Amino acid sequence: MPPASHAKSSKVPEIIVTFWVIKIAATTLGETGGDTLSMSFNLGYLASTLIFFILFVAFVAAQIRARAFHPYLYWSTIIATTLLGTTMADFADRSLGIGYIGGTSILLAFVLGVLAIWRLTTGSISVSRITTPVNESFYWLTILASNTLGTALGDFLADDTGLGFEGGALVFAAILAGIAGLYYFTQLSKTLLFWAGFILTRPLGATCGDLLTKPVAHGGFNLSRPASSAVIAAFIILMILLTPQRPGGQHEAGEERSAA
Repeated sequence: MPPASHAKSSKVPEIIVTFWVIKIAATTLGETGGDTLSMSFNLGYLASTLIFFILFVAFVAAQIRARAFHPYLYWSTIIATTLLGTTMADFADRSLGIGYIGGTSILLAFVLGVLAIWRLTTGSISVSRITTPVNESFYWLTILASNTLGTALGDFLADDTGLGFEGGALVFAAILAGIAGLYYFTQLSKTLLFWAGFILTRPLGATCGDLLTKPVAHGGFNLSRPASSAVIAAFIILMILLTPQRPGGQHEAGEERSAA
């Protein structure tokens, strides 16, 4: 008999191709939307972070209170984490002067620490087991930390290495393609590969967002941040409407049990 935590469907979507498409779009929206508030509307990183933190807490509380998977609530919560992650990383890297390398190192340690504590506390970091408030709390904390890390990592690769936004996006896309190959064609831990892919979609989205909106002189296309954000948001809504949005369930648990 499966464990009690598998007796009902997870409150997150099943992990299929459309999940990753929407996730990348959501991370790109986080970059353009976060920059819209902090830069285009001139609110600054700290004020924008406080606004997005309130939004994040509200959506996470609603997600935890929900009794089942709700696609729009779930993806709204994901977007809230990417918005907050963008302004948090920019505030730490730029306003506090930590820098991209320092911020990336600290956030990577934090992400790994959260995953380790989650595993020690519940016995699993599998996304097929997001059915209890404790697991959900760890899940959303990990996602917030990974989205903040991804912003710093994306900025580091694009700015400090000289690759630029397009080069950075291509590097992260290639790494994600490699992770996908490992996921489908090897016996490596599905859970760990999932989290590796999940974390790295954020810097891909960050570099894509910057590529769209940064000035041409800085390697971007100089598109409007608010307009880009609106178009990406419309794309996400369309994807949710037109593609299957089923909760994760037993088959995912079976795939990940050996690694959990």
